[in-house]
Amino acid sequence: MDPTRLKQLLKDLKPDLEFYSDSIQEVSQDIVKNEISKFPIFIAHMGKLGIGELILDKEELNTNWNIQASTLEEFVKIGIIGKEKEEEFKKSFKDYETEMCVFLFTQEGASFVYFPYKKSSPNAI
Repeated sequence: MDPTRLKQLLKDLKPDLEFYSDSIQEVSQDIVKNEISKFPIFIAHMGKLGIGELILDKEELNTNWNIQASTLEEFVKIGIIGKEKEEEFKKSFKDYETEMCVFLFTQEGASFVYFPYKKSSPNAI
């Protein structure tokens, strides 16, 4: 994907990721805690996809992006990540507790990005 276009898409996606942050973090922790995968991936898209499970619907939440939950294992199984790239992906994967792995998918292309979860207030109970 063209770097300039990717930058614009990320700018458009950022408010939704900030809004969804707590929900995505909770799903990410559940995926790992329930031993589904150590590598949760969240797919941001505007249409309909047959990958993963829809967890945040833009129509219901009045946002611009849908978010689907998936895993590295599913991405390898369906060929988005080649089996030969699996170990490289695992090595570059960031801490699921502090950053979400987002697969940004548009008609123009797709790209992996990492986005930090918003910080909780220090006074939060």
